[in-house]
Amino acid sequence: MYLVEPSRPGTLEDVDKTGLAAFLRSRRERVTPGDVGLPAGRRRRTPGLRREEVAQLAYISTEYYTRLEQARGPHPSRLVLGGISRALRLSDSESAQLHHLAGEPPAPASGPSATVRPSILDLLNRLPDAAAIVLDATYEVIAWNSLAVALLEDFSALPRRDRNLVRRYFLPSPGTVRRLYGFELSGSDDFGEFTVGQLRGAAARYPDDPGVQALVRELTHGSEEFTRLWALHSVPTARHLRKTMRHPVVGPLDLNCDILVVPDQDQHVVIHTADPGSPSEQALRLLAVVGTQRMDVR
Repeated sequence: MYLVEPSRPGTLEDVDKTGLAAFLRSRRERVTPGDVGLPAGRRRRTPGLRREEVAQLAYISTEYYTRLEQARGPHPSRLVLGGISRALRLSDSESAQLHHLAGEPPAPASGPSATVRPSILDLLNRLPDAAAIVLDATYEVIAWNSLAVALLEDFSALPRRDRNLVRRYFLPSPGTVRRLYGFELSGSDDFGEFTVGQLRGAAARYPDDPGVQALVRELTHGSEEFTRLWALHSVPTARHLRKTMRHPVVGPLDLNCDILVVPDQDQHVVIHTADPGSPSEQALRLLAVVGTQRMDVR
């Protein structure tokens, strides 16, 4: 079954035919038959997949795909571009590039991505001396490493709504002091303004996502401080921070907090580290060994 591509007069000037053709050829040559579950077959004259194989995987005719690679094809639709993206195993950024070359901007994401790339998960596990977490666009904790559990909190034991750091900051439980994690944290006075600016940006990027809009409404109705900061329209940027944590097991720690942005996923990796040779580094090493064990139980 093939996708039938209708004629789209008046839009061909939006297509970078030469750029599109070159992009398709370069990505096709990069994918091996084994990558897409096809047999290698007899010796191939060119690297990567054949045009007919890409067409088959994308559910379009070989003639149609060939015309695209020869810079003489019609204006492809999002449906066709989506099929080609899957066939060529394009990343999100590569798929966006394909759409722009074809004069068909990709549809905006409906909501924040909660999928963490395997390479980011691998990065977290390769940081044994750092407590690292991944936040989505609304500052919900969606991934963490073992030291983050020992230092900050066991996020797996929390309901999903309680993993949102913006909600925890502005809407603390009745009768409790404000805290991001399960203990006192200083150096977070600017956290409110910073994250409100981040959440405003998320609300603009995902105007149709019910979860984002519900979170903003909940915070607006429940926190005068949030409402005041929301009205400022601040646009903060990620930066290096210094935090003091009073951990219930190892006591006070002076930590660096650096935020790495994952643009194509709209996510942040927050990494807590201690200065080399400091007492805080020794405390982190101790936490890495004992994990979440209670050291004060005798």
